[in-house]
Amino acid sequence: MVKKNHKAILLDADQINKTLTRLSHEIIEKNSNLDNLALIGIRTRGEVIANRLHSIIEKISGVKIDLGSIDVTFYRDDFETNLGSPKVGPSDILFNMNKKNVILIDDVLYTGRTIRAAMEEIFSLGRPDKLELAVLIDRGHRQLPIKANYVGKNYPTSFNEHVHVYLSDVDDEESVKLLEYNEQA
Repeated sequence: MVKKNHKAILLDADQINKTLTRLSHEIIEKNSNLDNLALIGIRTRGEVIANRLHSIIEKISGVKIDLGSIDVTFYRDDFETNLGSPKVGPSDILFNMNKKNVILIDDVLYTGRTIRAAMEEIFSLGRPDKLELAVLIDRGHRQLPIKANYVGKNYPTSFNEHVHVYLSDVDDEESVKLLEYNEQA
């Protein structure tokens, strides 16, 4: 049996908002043509973060940018063994990705497998000029050669630690927590 222990609160609601505002400014600064920019969130919490970044970027810049979401469940290489995946839902991309600068958005970057799956789905739907990655948290332990272009916070973890993002749109709270998993006899 595995026991989950709350170890620390890494970010509270205010810190999450400040981090997303900083990420929005970085995205605006590094993308001179916002008219050609699109944000795509990975379900579930990546989609929520993408919606928030979208709102902040449009408020700051005054430019309308494309927004979509994808569900990578069927593109994962561990689909048959990953029973903890969220409910499967359709991808929602209502714009032409060809020749766009697309920023893929997720909550936590860990092994890189979710991002690889998301890239596969994106390229099955179109061919963007550029594909970048923005994450709220990078916790390390990559199994694939994937690196985020925009990182909210870096929190190196041990293998028995996990970072969980709680967002009020999905959860009953707003925080980022460090959890520790211990084997129990």
